[in-house]
Amino acid sequence: MLKGLLTNYYETTAMIIFGIGFVTLLLNRNIIKKIIGFNFMDTGIFLFLAAKGYITGRIAPIVVSTPIEFETYINPIPSGLVLTGIVVSVSISAFFCALAVRLYRAYGTLDLEEIVTKMEKDQGVY
Repeated sequence: MLKGLLTNYYETTAMIIFGIGFVTLLLNRNIIKKIIGFNFMDTGIFLFLAAKGYITGRIAPIVVSTPIEFETYINPIPSGLVLTGIVVSVSISAFFCALAVRLYRAYGTLDLEEIVTKMEKDQGVY
């Protein structure tokens, strides 16, 4: 078991990073810390996809003038997924930050439980 973890250290690191982000997302009440946890989870997924797409001893799939066999290239799909995921992650993080700014301006706090309490008080729900 331990040998497999040490051999696949990129995948192990990706799972640890994802776990840190997941725990941060679940256990913190501050919205900014939740956004940071979400970004940690994204980073763990990107590292995992990049690690799975790379094969030692192979080269990037760039077309050259001399013919090269298909087996000498790495799989380009995980790299494309990571690039697309980074763009989506940055967009979602920007949206979350804009939402956090609006919530802070409206309620004067970034604590999620205090925001819910103030929202219920404003709406008359007890």
